[in-house]
Amino acid sequence: MPLPDGAHSPGGVYRGARGGGHTNRTFVFDDGRCAARQPGAGDGGRGDGALLDTASLKMSDLDSELVPLPPRYRFRDLLLGDQSFQNDDRVQVEFYVNENTFKERLKLFFIKNQRSSLRIRLLNFSLKLLTCLLYIVRVLLDDPALGIGCWGCPKQNYTFNESSSEINWAPILWVERKTALWATQVTVAAVSFLETTLLTYLSYKGNIWEQIFRVAFVLEMINTLPFIITIFWPPLRNLFIPVFLNCWLAKHALENMINDFHRAILRTQSAMFNQVLILFCTLLCLVFTGTCGIQHLERAGGNLSLLTSFYFCIVTFSTVGYGDVTPKIWPSQLLVAIMICVALVVLPLQFEELVYLWMERQKSGGNYSRHRAQTEKHVILCVSSLKIDLLMDFLNEFYAHPRLQDYYVVILCPTEMDIQVRRVLQIPLWSQRVIYLQGSALKDQDLMRAKMDNGEACFILSSRNEVDRTAADHQTILRAWAVKDFAPNCPLYVQILKPENKFHVKFAEHVVCEEECKYAMLALSCICPATPTLITLLVHTSRGQEGQDSPEQWQRMYGRCSGNEVYHIRMGDSKFFREYEGKSFTYAAFHAHKKYGVCLIGLKREESKSILLNPGPRHILAASDTCFYINITKEENSAFIFKQEEKQKKKGFAGQGLYEGSSRLPVHSIIASMGTVAMDLQNTECQPAQSGGGSGGSKLALPTENGSGSRRPSIAPVLEVADSSTLLPCDLLSDQSEDEMTPSDEEGLSVVEYVKGYPPNSPYIGSSPTLCHLLPVKAPFCCLRLDKGCKHNSYEDAKAYGFKNRLIIVSAETAGNGLYNFIVPLRAYYRPRRELNPIVLLLDNRPDHHFLEAICCFPMVYYMEGSVDNLDSLLQCGIIYADNLVVVDKESTMSAKEDYMADAKTIVNVQTMFRLFPSLSITTELTHPSNMRFMQFRAKDSYSLALSRLEKRERENGSNLAFMFRLPFAAGRVFSISMLDTLLYQSFVKDYMIPITRLLLGLDTTPGSGYLCAMKVTEDDLWIRTYGRLFQKLCSSSAEIPIGIYRTESHVFSSSEPHNLRAQSQVSVSVEHHEETREAQGPWGSRAGTGGGGHTVGGGSAERPLLRRKSLPWARRLSRKGTRHTGKAAAEEISQQRLRLHQRSERQELSELVKNRMKHLGLPTTGYDEMNDQQNTLSYVLINPPPDTRLEPNDIVYLIRSDPLAHVASSSRSRKSSCSNKLASCNPETRDETQF
Repeated sequence: MPLPDGAHSPGGVYRGARGGGHTNRTFVFDDGRCAARQPGAGDGGRGDGALLDTASLKMSDLDSELVPLPPRYRFRDLLLGDQSFQNDDRVQVEFYVNENTFKERLKLFFIKNQRSSLRIRLLNFSLKLLTCLLYIVRVLLDDPALGIGCWGCPKQNYTFNESSSEINWAPILWVERKTALWATQVTVAAVSFLETTLLTYLSYKGNIWEQIFRVAFVLEMINTLPFIITIFWPPLRNLFIPVFLNCWLAKHALENMINDFHRAILRTQSAMFNQVLILFCTLLCLVFTGTCGIQHLERAGGNLSLLTSFYFCIVTFSTVGYGDVTPKIWPSQLLVAIMICVALVVLPLQFEELVYLWMERQKSGGNYSRHRAQTEKHVILCVSSLKIDLLMDFLNEFYAHPRLQDYYVVILCPTEMDIQVRRVLQIPLWSQRVIYLQGSALKDQDLMRAKMDNGEACFILSSRNEVDRTAADHQTILRAWAVKDFAPNCPLYVQILKPENKFHVKFAEHVVCEEECKYAMLALSCICPATPTLITLLVHTSRGQEGQDSPEQWQRMYGRCSGNEVYHIRMGDSKFFREYEGKSFTYAAFHAHKKYGVCLIGLKREESKSILLNPGPRHILAASDTCFYINITKEENSAFIFKQEEKQKKKGFAGQGLYEGSSRLPVHSIIASMGTVAMDLQNTECQPAQSGGGSGGSKLALPTENGSGSRRPSIAPVLEVADSSTLLPCDLLSDQSEDEMTPSDEEGLSVVEYVKGYPPNSPYIGSSPTLCHLLPVKAPFCCLRLDKGCKHNSYEDAKAYGFKNRLIIVSAETAGNGLYNFIVPLRAYYRPRRELNPIVLLLDNRPDHHFLEAICCFPMVYYMEGSVDNLDSLLQCGIIYADNLVVVDKESTMSAKEDYMADAKTIVNVQTMFRLFPSLSITTELTHPSNMRFMQFRAKDSYSLALSRLEKRERENGSNLAFMFRLPFAAGRVFSISMLDTLLYQSFVKDYMIPITRLLLGLDTTPGSGYLCAMKVTEDDLWIRTYGRLFQKLCSSSAEIPIGIYRTESHVFSSSEPHNLRAQSQVSVSVEHHEETREAQGPWGSRAGTGGGGHTVGGGSAERPLLRRKSLPWARRLSRKGTRHTGKAAAEEISQQRLRLHQRSERQELSELVKNRMKHLGLPTTGYDEMNDQQNTLSYVLINPPPDTRLEPNDIVYLIRSDPLAHVASSSRSRKSSCSNKLASCNPETRDETQF
């Protein structure tokens, strides 16, 4: 057995070196001497072995320097008893066998070696072309009229006679060939003959007849042997030889040459190019063969020239057939027939192959040009399957930015292009900029086709419609690894579904985890209503022109404010914020909003990579800071028009615009979306207002009206430099101490003390640590079950726990790791303890111990097994005591056979709950955003039909958010995670959007950065009047930055039903309540309007629900089956009972159904009263409204509150005293509300 190169043999080291086609072996001894193989007579010239001359070796000299054997050799010798090395006269020699014959060397040069073989084939191709060229020269120099005959024979003249049927074969057999031309042709023929013979010999493998009867070999012999024979027999020098057939050999040599060329440069050309080349060569060879053959045969006929023959072939093969040129003799006619038959057989086969390759090329998309990749910019989109919705969302959002108009989008997808996608990509708007390639990101060949190494960015999206989302993430991870390995400098934008898989792609420049964002957004919507709508509008590119043609005031204002986005600019280069250098952040935010209408929300220091949202008034702005602000458009697209007098503004714009009335948009907020933007800047200076009454109490009293000249109450000015004694956002730091000092009488000694700390167990790697409210001792797993008692407590329903705050119920299929991000924002340290809502997880499947271990440290977090489509499960988990119900899309229903049917079950279940519990705020996640039109569906409501027509009109106008006017989306009741895909797309231009979104959602907590919360405007706060004054009040008192308003308005939806039916449907029939309903109302007995997304319960006629009439045949049958009474009284009683059942409303039916189920389950019906239907209200989000927007009752203002722990170390005593003063005046019943 041969030793490997470099291995120690018993007497030395055996080394081998390979050269080109042969092997050299050297035996190196331990004393440094080496013996090389010397070929001798024993080799036989074949090199089949090697002999080592051992006569000159002295084994005694080697014994003294013999090194010990390696352990494996010693052990082997011990087992086998090998004593061969004890014999001093024997040396172990390794032999090798290598065929190094002359034939093998020739084969290596002519065939095996790619580069030399390529040169040989290039020479062969050149020789064949030269022979064809020499044939044309011979035809041009030959004239049959000068005489015909063999070489050295007397010439005979020949004239064609059309009347004679005999053919003179002499002009066909003999031609005139000049001596120089003959010598050249003989030389070329000899070289070709030798080359063909040699290659045939080298490729011979046992069957000589197979080599001889090959078409190429036969053609070579026909075109070369006659020339060689003429050397020895001179009279045959003028013999006709069909040298023009060498064109087919040239075609064959060209194909082999291209193959060798691809092997030599280790690159593959497209099959389409090869097939087109073969087809072109086939056509050329057919035409050339027909031209030369007809021209030569017609020497005995019409004596056609070469050009005339070529013209005849083209006319014939193109099936035109003019008939002006025709063959005269039957041999030429036979040749034409043969050539047509050959063309009819060969060309269709070639065309069929070409069409097949073309169709496959259309499916695969071909290649992205290397020249285009070097001169133009492009991005690559890698997806598992491409749907039309995903494609349009990406293209609309990507090309919404002006500087990306010249970019190309290369789509790399392993599946065949969908019909709808193909139809869209044929539109001229996209066909010139979008290239579809069918291929896999795991193949370097496909990445090379997409020119990944030259790409500006690569977007890798997961297939969220897969049943197994973990497997979809694994595919995404492999794609990201493959792209990073192939193109390490290409920026990656990766979308991950499961949070536990996020750390595998942490090397990517930007990563968006779907479940993290989804659950955090849904959790925040329970505290800040319509958070999904707020975030969706911020991350979408909009012109702000949606709904401007609508007659509805709220649609115009909502559409205009939806155009606000987040932008950034360096403060030293900004006209918005440059004048506030050296001022506090709060001062700059207020005055920029007052003067320019922009909302400054955060900044980033030059030396820091962290973005801070509302760092607070103690932060002093520097010229090097990067400011992040919300506005209709960025500052670079704005032009500034200054007006000196306020009167000119009023005169010029008092009667203009669509925004009239109390909420009219001012001119400085009406900004165009494209081109240069004109902004009207009032020449207003901040003058110190006299602070009157106000900051000490919890609410400011309304000013007394002393006539038209009475002054409105003033608000304290925002200070340029922070004064710590006037700042009041530190109530959260002493919230726990306050609760400890003033416990309620009902709690007594049963108060559970909470601690602030970091959760000890994270369910996955990569979660951002957040300071939270925690239990001092982890709760046992048995205590986390809501509907079953244990040895620690005997509670079996939500009523028994006696929670002080309303419940938050989450319905999900499984307890995934993403559900952890639903709990953390609701238990963050900046949420006051008295405002924590109990969280109930309604799960279809039992959670595992890993998840329970992660949530057992949080207070008031419970779970229960059940489904959202089961009424008993909803009642047991305490839905009648809940303000918010979050329905998460189930993974098992995300894929359906029919498109957009994945949400069918969820929509119907939520519609049922909406009817059963109308005052409950239900937030639903859908797979497809287009299905949100079915939420709270009203078939005969004319207002809903008008919204449907508005949506279609906005879609035709090119809006990216055509569904924004649907009432469920505007109110924040419906959400689809696909709407956040634009967050990843925008990161290509705005790399700060993902960090800002994560800070707003509470996924990341940067020290010194604020958080998103909400406050409610009450009747007593309306003295502030406008949003601009509210901005000043918040900045001056608590250093909070408002960013928008969630407004709820009463609205009567007109129905298309007849008036009399509507009147009958609103008939209310009193129903006798059971004894449980007469019990004293507990803390959950009445539904307060402080939560649940801003819903208020009113008793006016305008808020009365529109109930439809429903005939109840089963009720009539029930009344007929009653006991027959005798007498007039019994008949009247039956008649009244039948009338009551007939007039019974749908709301009362549902109410009795719920109460009966509660009785059956043994649950008290105290908390379930006649719920007011909230279908007569509409809600919408106003992002960064203009300063003079009027405040309305029940407005909920979105705030970015500064970090309460940012400056804990400084001024602790003064802070504690100021905090205690503020906390004494706060109303503990409101949640996340700031009182004025």
